[in-house]
Amino acid sequence: MTATNHPAADAILLQRLEGLAALVLAVAAYIWLGQSWWVFALLFLVPDITMLAYLRSARLGALSYNLGHTYAAPALLALAGLAVGPLAYGLAAIWVAHIGFDRLLGYGLKLDSFEATHLGPIGKAGRSR
Repeated sequence: MTATNHPAADAILLQRLEGLAALVLAVAAYIWLGQSWWVFALLFLVPDITMLAYLRSARLGALSYNLGHTYAAPALLALAGLAVGPLAYGLAAIWVAHIGFDRLLGYGLKLDSFEATHLGPIGKAGRSR
């Protein structure tokens, strides 16, 4: 266990390390693909557009955000690369890098509010702990 001696803290640390691993592997894949770094920089934050659904409601916002921040969606895009070609692989790598970066920073899947995530509270809720 970690210095906090708390199993939940250990799980959160492991999930953040998992995010780091996903980020590093996605960037390595992108390097291997040899695609444009301008495209990578331009599209890296695109999955965060899903947060706009919070303007409608917290429930729709959480659903939209979670759909855009799970590894299943870029995995399907990469699978589509078999038919579409290497561009789909590059886009999937960018998407996975974004999700991994978010997880590394502690931005997990949303629960009942934007601040409540599967990795613990963020924002004001996280600072008040």
